[in-house]
Amino acid sequence: MKVTKSDNSATNVTIKVNGDATDLAPIKRHVISHFTDSVKVPGFRAGKAPLELVEKNVNQQLLIDEFMEHALNDLFRKAVDEQKLKPVGQPDVKLKKFVPYTELEFEATLDVLGPLTLPNYKTIKQTKPKVDVTAKDVNDVLDSLKKRVADRVEVARPAKEGDELIIDFAGKDDKGTAVAGADGKDFPLTLGSSTFIPGFEENLIGMKPGDKKDFTIKFPKDYGVGALQNKDVTFSVEVKTVSELAETKLDDAFAMKVGPFDSLKDLKEDIKKQVRSEKQAQADQQYENQLIKTITDKTKMEIPEVLIEDQLNRMEAQEKQNLVYRGTTWQEHLDQEGITEEQHRERHRPEAEERVKAGLALSEVSLKEGIDVTPEEIDLRIQILKGQYQDPTMMAELDSPANRQDIAARLLTEKTIAKLVGYASKL
Repeated sequence: MKVTKSDNSATNVTIKVNGDATDLAPIKRHVISHFTDSVKVPGFRAGKAPLELVEKNVNQQLLIDEFMEHALNDLFRKAVDEQKLKPVGQPDVKLKKFVPYTELEFEATLDVLGPLTLPNYKTIKQTKPKVDVTAKDVNDVLDSLKKRVADRVEVARPAKEGDELIIDFAGKDDKGTAVAGADGKDFPLTLGSSTFIPGFEENLIGMKPGDKKDFTIKFPKDYGVGALQNKDVTFSVEVKTVSELAETKLDDAFAMKVGPFDSLKDLKEDIKKQVRSEKQAQADQQYENQLIKTITDKTKMEIPEVLIEDQLNRMEAQEKQNLVYRGTTWQEHLDQEGITEEQHRERHRPEAEERVKAGLALSEVSLKEGIDVTPEEIDLRIQILKGQYQDPTMMAELDSPANRQDIAARLLTEKTIAKLVGYASKL
């Protein structure tokens, strides 16, 4: 087999492959063997006829079609290995010449991973974060628990700060169009909790059960949804009930009411432990993200555009799925953002590129470190996940080949990051 390569760019090449009779003969024998059970040869039982006779009795067009499929795949794979290429996506293959079973010539243009050079990641150091739990952290949780277990007494008086209201509400923009996500039914809202945008809760003070009110609020300029930043939205609100929250005393009885605690001291210690765990997990995640970014930024690499496009497609599919859960359509989401689909895609391109680069850098690290994932590790993770589900469909999905592959990739990433954290935090 003769192979020549020409570079179209750092991430796109064309290979010319020419296979002769020596290369094609074993492929032909393999393909003919596929027909031994289905082709009838006089004087022989099914599957017992010599390959030479099977070839003479088989439909020649079927033989050529299957041969071409196998030959192109086999020679392409060998050519890629010979040239040490890392293909991305499907190649564009053009047949140049075929003399049945003696010569096959074709060209394949394909995207490939370009050169990648890691920094000396073993010397990159980052101080591991330490977290503190303040008295305010504990008191904030206690205040939340107090509101959750407080006795509620419905009142007919005007609402004041500290009361819990059950409301129906809906928001419309300046054109009178309903704003997706700005509505709710039987929504519990504690006045003074700052749950809603500034100005909303203040407008409900003084309202009584059964009262209805329309008011307009300007959304903050830094609001998460771009289309609503600095925009006026008119809300229609109906107050269904007003409840006074009874003052809850913080004592041992309160601790026993909210959980399996013998004393308020035990409750506070548990809160402190939980808050510390949550803060540490968040800090560790930020630490890992920063470490990966540092290594990625120092890595020299050429990546094909197709990888970024694939990542954008996956991110977009996940976002659409999340919108389905929230009861919002893709077009409604774009309208809220005030952008077109193409603008939305371009907005997320830098993030997609960063994800691709990080993935390639981590993959190269795992290769250099000889990190792999065993079938036993995959089985263990699947068993842990199965313990979190009761749905038979989900349980079966966990055993699917695609899911096993996904879990293997996640485990490899986790083990690689752990190795990098070990290097970065070791003095």
